[in-house]
Amino acid sequence: MPPALDLILRHPAIWRGDQYAKVAVESIPTGFAELDAQLPGGGWPRAALTELLTSQRGIGELRLLLPALARLSKDDKWLVLVAPPHRPFAPGFESLGVNLARLVVVETRSDGESLWAAERCLRSGSCAAVLAWPGSGPGATLRRLQLAAEEGKSLGVVFGSTRNAAHPSPAPLRIQLAASRGRLELQILKRRGGGWAPPLSLDVGCPASLEPGAETADTSRALSTHPLRYRQVPHGFA
Repeated sequence: MPPALDLILRHPAIWRGDQYAKVAVESIPTGFAELDAQLPGGGWPRAALTELLTSQRGIGELRLLLPALARLSKDDKWLVLVAPPHRPFAPGFESLGVNLARLVVVETRSDGESLWAAERCLRSGSCAAVLAWPGSGPGATLRRLQLAAEEGKSLGVVFGSTRNAAHPSPAPLRIQLAASRGRLELQILKRRGGGWAPPLSLDVGCPASLEPGAETADTSRALSTHPLRYRQVPHGFA
């Protein structure tokens, strides 16, 4: 490359196709420097929806969020898990720094209830983060959650299937996850500012520490000494 052209391309007003535009986004650090470097604002976006897509559950997707949840649990607001596919293993969360006194699990009976609960929690303004497993729904479903996150200024995270990766989404941040040799492989599909993002390979630790199914018979006794708040969606919700 000629020196003169190289000098021009270094100008901060020049945007190249393999870069993303730096935008001001209020964010929470992810706890993974490599990932923060690829996200506008340097972390998970507040007041917005993040979509995490996996081909199977339990590959470490929760471990990816734990550093941020631990940070947020130091505040007075709630951390809410809506319709998680497995009963959360409380000692695992606590060992990774999450204040269990701020953690609530919402149990639902249908995808519709999950959507309703997630939307209400995101919109309330009293939740620092809402993690939801709402099932497969139309794009309008995520649009409602995105608007609710904006209104409540909450970090919203929705877990979905990689089958949805080809479909458009209103979520400002979409990341596809896969497990490989004990690491979590990430491909950012969409982020504010656009631009192609290089694939990332992160060591998030053993995901089994968050799922009771991978624990010993002592799990039930440990859960009894580390209680979580469980809530059920009432019948006749509107």
